[in-house]
Amino acid sequence: MEFPDIIGWAVPAFAILVLAEIVTARIIGKGRYEARDSAASLIMGFGSELAPLLGGAAVVGSVFYAAYEFRLTDIPNTWWAVVLCFVLDDLRYYWWHRISHERRWFWASHVVHHSSQHYNLTTALRQTWTGQILGQVLFKTPLVFLGFHPAMVLFVGAVNLIYQFWIHTELIRRMGPFEWIFNTPSHHRVHHATNPRYLDANYAGTLIIWDRMFGTFIPETDEEKPRYGIVKNLGTFNPLVISFHEWIGMAKDVIAAKSWRDRMGFLFGPPGWSPDGSRMTSAMIKARWARIHAENAPDSGPIAAE
Repeated sequence: MEFPDIIGWAVPAFAILVLAEIVTARIIGKGRYEARDSAASLIMGFGSELAPLLGGAAVVGSVFYAAYEFRLTDIPNTWWAVVLCFVLDDLRYYWWHRISHERRWFWASHVVHHSSQHYNLTTALRQTWTGQILGQVLFKTPLVFLGFHPAMVLFVGAVNLIYQFWIHTELIRRMGPFEWIFNTPSHHRVHHATNPRYLDANYAGTLIIWDRMFGTFIPETDEEKPRYGIVKNLGTFNPLVISFHEWIGMAKDVIAAKSWRDRMGFLFGPPGWSPDGSRMTSAMIKARWARIHAENAPDSGPIAAE
């Protein structure tokens, strides 16, 4: 079985869909586009395609094929194996994505994708220039070691990536029973939101079932519209700042740290971690929000006597 380069096929479709969304948004008055923001996202997407050519693709390929030489089983290149590989890869994606929000080292790369304060199809293309080597080696190599051919693993990953393009839009609201199983624009808007209610939720790639299984699913509500971006927005469209700001901030924190414990905390603790708790992690923000809402909840009154 040969696995085609579906990313190459999808790029023209991406361009057509972006133009269609821009026109539709202008006609119906929904969805937001900002020229400089979209341009920055497109530059980041272009750079993310060039970055692997600097040696990263060769490193990943070498690790994959070395792992395949010592594979545990021989899984044939058949349709059922592709389906199984896709489901396992989607589970792999869930945990990689979740860790990328929970550990600052991985967040330094992933924050790029969340740095736009707009939510449209160009946001899907705002991808990191860093972190692809480590992420693929750590989280995809186990699938190769199990016995899935490296070409199959790369193919199903590309399918997952293409699926996630269309869910970056505000033009599609709810999708009924489809949302019970699959990731949708509504679910993913929650993931990109900075509202305390929505933080750290809906990490799914294609199948939202993982969030439902592992307790990270939060539905979008009509009462609270998502606000996009990051907790401390950048205020710039400079691609270099977008790409490297968190790496630079992390390096400054590590250099200024007073102990190795603090250095490890700045590197591998949650984003926003600080030794004295003076900064806010997303867990702290959510806890404060929950406490305020509990305090402001109307009193239910005395319990009636039986």
